[in-house]
Amino acid sequence: MSIGIDLWTKKDWTASFIAISSCYFCTEQNKPEHILLSLEEVAHPHTAQSIKACVDKCMQEWDVPHEKVMAVITDNGSNMVAAFKSNTSEEEDSSDDSEDPMENFSESEADELRYHNTNLERIPCVVHSLQLVVHLLQKEASVNRLVDKARSVVKLFRKSSVATQRLLEKCGLIVVNDCPTRWSSTYNIITRLLAVKDSVSQIAHDMGWDSLLPSEWQKLTSLQQLLLPFAEHTQTLQSDTMSMSLVVPALLDLLSHLTDFEENTSYRDLATLAGKMKGGIRLRFACMLDPNDEKFPPLAAAACFVNPSVCETLVNVTSDNVQELLDQAEEYVVQSAHSEQVEGSEENVDESKGEPEVAPCSSKKPVFRFLSKFSSTPKKRFSTNDIRQQIRKYKEELSQPIVSETGTEFWLEKSDSLYENLKPFALDLLAMPASQAFAESV
Repeated sequence: MSIGIDLWTKKDWTASFIAISSCYFCTEQNKPEHILLSLEEVAHPHTAQSIKACVDKCMQEWDVPHEKVMAVITDNGSNMVAAFKSNTSEEEDSSDDSEDPMENFSESEADELRYHNTNLERIPCVVHSLQLVVHLLQKEASVNRLVDKARSVVKLFRKSSVATQRLLEKCGLIVVNDCPTRWSSTYNIITRLLAVKDSVSQIAHDMGWDSLLPSEWQKLTSLQQLLLPFAEHTQTLQSDTMSMSLVVPALLDLLSHLTDFEENTSYRDLATLAGKMKGGIRLRFACMLDPNDEKFPPLAAAACFVNPSVCETLVNVTSDNVQELLDQAEEYVVQSAHSEQVEGSEENVDESKGEPEVAPCSSKKPVFRFLSKFSSTPKKRFSTNDIRQQIRKYKEELSQPIVSETGTEFWLEKSDSLYENLKPFALDLLAMPASQAFAESV
């Protein structure tokens, strides 16, 4: 499962609350589910330790071991970041002179450390981070002045019942105000204003108010075109479930859009803004787009990899970076699915302890009788080859047209025996959200 966390305070500072949600694939109903695990009041200050304590308490109450949590999704608050940052123990800090602990590890043990860390891994809320990129327009003075002028027109109408009534009579709509804490708020105020542009201009003239100049209306239209894909992807990525697999293609789509806009717009300041937004995406989402980034978690890429409607397109992209992302994602799926398979087999072995073992009938005598004292029932060995074969089969299917509407439908239609290990892990990945908006909505 993945965990979503949101923390907020009432406007009068009289109370604060923390919500913890869980998103997972429900095997009983064969669909992703998102539920609220905990909602409780918390005292100030909201330190990293207090946040982590609330999460640990919630996990204990629901009897959820940490290794079952693929990721914790939070906003970018410093307390949230610190709460799930990996810290070394005092013993580890004092062992600088000892030998390298990884020196004697086998490759499989190293992989298990990489893919199954006991610490809860934090992933930033994608939508929160996207809004921080959009807010870069506030730092572009000429663009911000245009938006401020649009706001002033909206405020005039919202303060006048006469103007509002006339606007309703003319076009059946009213202007909307923006709110800095609402996602896509700037895009919404611009879009509505452009939709009632003619009526607003006429009523403002009749009321003796200043309105936007024709050149400013044109520039506002270009700004709307710049922000449109951000609003569309925000709407998609804030869904309760099944949006983590859309993060990588959404970010690549936004980068492509910004490049095209920067090259084609006739407004120099908007081109500059598009360039800054492109840099903002690369900076804020390096952990999801750059496999060489030290904080790169393969989860988003892996979710994208097991979504056939997305992956079938990306496999044909010539970008070396995209192909490396898919390679990292594939390796993560192999190691994680393999580890789950081994864990499942060990549980079955533990359950069978205490049952009498029946010696196999054989007339063949051991060559060295004393060795028979140390013989034991051989453990069943699992190989990653089985999982790689399932992935090869999956890739073969990607070469054919995908008729399923969603990745979840695709995997539910597949045989359990054909994709014994890959299918359940793919469904877990596809259930993941890209945002903790569910907890925030609650």
